[in-house]
Amino acid sequence: MRKTVGGSLAAALVAAATAVAVISQPISATAAGTDPYAWKNVRIDGGGFVPGVVFNPGEKNLIYARTDIGGAYRWNQAVQSWTPLLDWVGQDDWGHNGVLSIAADPVDTNRVYAAVGMYTNSWDPNNGAILRSTDKGTTWQQTGLPFKVGGNMPGRGMGERLAVDPANNRNVYFAAEGGNGLWRSTDYGATWAKVANFPNAGNYVQDATDTNGYLSQNQGLTWVSFKGTQIYVGVADKANPVYRSLDSGATWERVAGQPTGYIAHKGVIQGKYLYIATSDTGGPYDGAAGQVYRLDTTTGAWTDISPTPVADRYYGYSGLTVDTLHPGTLMVATQISWWPDAIFFRSTDYGATWTRAWDWTSYPSRSKRYALDISADPWLDFNSTAQAPEESPKLGWMNESLAIDPFDSNRMLYGTGATLYGTTDLTKWDSGGTITIKPAARGIEETAVLDLASPPSGAPLVSALGDIGGFYHADLDAVPANFHDTPSLGSNTSLDFAELSPSFFVRVGNADAAPHIGVSNDGGKNWYPGQEPSGVTGGGTVAVGADANYVVWSPAGTGVHYSTTRGSSWTASTGLPAGAVVESDRVNPKTFFAYAGGKFYTSTDGGATFTAQSVALPSTGRLHLKAVPGIAGEVWVAAGTGLFRSTDSGKTFTALPRVTEGVNVAFGKAAPGASHPAVFLVGTVDGVDGVFRSDDSGATFVRINDDKHQYGNAGDALAGDPRIWGRVYLGTNGRGILYADRTGPVPSASSASPSSPAPSSPVPSSPAPSSPSPSASSSSPAPAGGCTATYQVTGSWTGGFQGEVTVTNTGATATTGWTVTWAYTAGQTVTQSWGGTATQSGAAVTVTNASYNGALASGASTTVGFLGGTTGTTNPVPSPVSCSRVP
Repeated sequence: MRKTVGGSLAAALVAAATAVAVISQPISATAAGTDPYAWKNVRIDGGGFVPGVVFNPGEKNLIYARTDIGGAYRWNQAVQSWTPLLDWVGQDDWGHNGVLSIAADPVDTNRVYAAVGMYTNSWDPNNGAILRSTDKGTTWQQTGLPFKVGGNMPGRGMGERLAVDPANNRNVYFAAEGGNGLWRSTDYGATWAKVANFPNAGNYVQDATDTNGYLSQNQGLTWVSFKGTQIYVGVADKANPVYRSLDSGATWERVAGQPTGYIAHKGVIQGKYLYIATSDTGGPYDGAAGQVYRLDTTTGAWTDISPTPVADRYYGYSGLTVDTLHPGTLMVATQISWWPDAIFFRSTDYGATWTRAWDWTSYPSRSKRYALDISADPWLDFNSTAQAPEESPKLGWMNESLAIDPFDSNRMLYGTGATLYGTTDLTKWDSGGTITIKPAARGIEETAVLDLASPPSGAPLVSALGDIGGFYHADLDAVPANFHDTPSLGSNTSLDFAELSPSFFVRVGNADAAPHIGVSNDGGKNWYPGQEPSGVTGGGTVAVGADANYVVWSPAGTGVHYSTTRGSSWTASTGLPAGAVVESDRVNPKTFFAYAGGKFYTSTDGGATFTAQSVALPSTGRLHLKAVPGIAGEVWVAAGTGLFRSTDSGKTFTALPRVTEGVNVAFGKAAPGASHPAVFLVGTVDGVDGVFRSDDSGATFVRINDDKHQYGNAGDALAGDPRIWGRVYLGTNGRGILYADRTGPVPSASSASPSSPAPSSPVPSSPAPSSPSPSASSSSPAPAGGCTATYQVTGSWTGGFQGEVTVTNTGATATTGWTVTWAYTAGQTVTQSWGGTATQSGAAVTVTNASYNGALASGASTTVGFLGGTTGTTNPVPSPVSCSRVP
């Protein structure tokens, strides 16, 4: 089961709701406009369970795949990639990204159907639906069902539960779970009615004592298959697993002589035979016994064709497929053989004899009929070097979907718990050759994203993911070689970096045992285990101080702790409850924020003590808090009743007008001419759900997604890019990580929306920021074929300041490097820089490009940030600021 419950503050939000007491009056705002964006996945490839693959037998290369929480896909043969079909699913019907079944119409191949809904218990508030399309899933129409559908429930790998009658394709059948019986549409899926005389709704329940309803559901009916006027239906009833109609669905009967004692996961027709694969559970995680049987539909005779004798069997069977071009050829997969690996069986004589994908030779050695090449997705070795007889990567697990192409006997696809694999030389198996299996999941992005970080230097993105931990994304369009390791931490729940020293990262996760924390000194690329307080059972949330010298951790299992040794020792914090969500100020190293039960807390001593503020915040919704880079004391809260901003370290908050719901908030590079970072919001503005950006501190918002790009239950992870204005990273629960860039022209500084002033209220026990004046900047002239540099003070306090230099290539050709120089006149010093290397000799400062931003296309720009010290009461902006380029 994979499930994220209400975002990172779910545990805190069970507290009783309190009224929001904001002291400031809302600032003025106007209705949200739009800004065109291009949305694209950060490539991981797969990352989750693929329970179903469906070839349309009526059209070559028309293939569909379904996932349990990440929607459905259609294969694009031309580009060898999958196209997502359900990205239009929004926040209100997020459960429709759980796809229990897909049916492809073999007669009118433009038609396709999907049964959608994620949970049948209280986790999904909505009933399920049947989606229908007449353009291969490009657009859909929907018919609601009077019950829930469980695309991520136990038994979801059985099927297919939806099926189109090839003898009359107006008729579509749905074998429902939950005891809801058999349903039929006679008008291409537009309307549905229960087949009242179908005699058995199923009775198999995995665990009747489960009080949350996840394991206690009746798994119902399991599949539908056709042979002329005969219709066969699988039932999750170990005493009565197969029923049929001999008159096109008018009457129904239990098939005589059938095997009992197991559940029929699959039922596939080839010629006169019905083949069934059975297991002792509904799966997909377990299965310790089962059989494979063949029914001669002309004589009624059943034959046990199980590949493995009962005495040697420690698994059931599930994935089942036939080669329509070669009668008698079929394959079946184990359900489930965790050790040493999955087993695929193949027969070319109707199941009389079988060969295996691998065989024992001399233990622990095995001979294999396949070679597994994961070079396209190298992380699939799970950072493991297995010892024989196990291997890494594995052939698979949870292999419920197994399908041979009806037009090409050499092509087979199969799903696992982590990805989709395929081969294009399958028939080599029969001649004693070795088939090659490779990942076939490009375009399928199914990870559940729990946190994201985009630092000002290093990789553009570092992720924390459910199940597979997360990645260092040096290239957003390339699959990373491996996920976080040493330690992996299981599902990584939170990560953070030091804003002013971004090579230092900390991440935490839900490992089964210690460690639950990892530390990195190279921007999240390599990690080592941190120490942890006693009693930790899970990751919770973590916050890193701006200069890396303080870390605050709120883990599961114990209270909040802080570290002054970069995670090598911990001391209990005081003043706030266990389970609080923590965040760091992005300027003041000792300032931290926290939220719990509608209360906001502030620490000014590195997390040692927290003080509750008098302001009351919402206690409902998927609440997230984020501090603003470059501005001390500014923190925003997105909650179920809106978006709230504080400029005084949480003493007071201002409600942003027209934002009626906030899911998450993040900050990125400021717009041209603006001093405040861009604000990104997942929420509701002017009654519209979406992803929004503001370039004027929330006075106005523009929507940057559209109704075709909503991604269901998205937004619990959100990050703005500090280097590229307008870029945002959006985490989803099952559709992976999206990144989006503006597609319109970049406005000039003079036309950019004005930003609101930076805060000037003093923050206790920390330096008080001052508002940079619009005139506190200096630019170099733009020589022909050269570059320009603009110097700006973005924040200041007693004895110090923060600044940035924006370098723009004004030439007609790309640069390979650049250098910026200036001289201070009041004794200022540069103490730290990022996005470039700064050196100082006396008053003269020289900044050269970093390794990743020396190459600037014509018109492109990049920004260098730095911290500085002052010796007096003035901090004049240097002039001139000169820029030279290479070449």
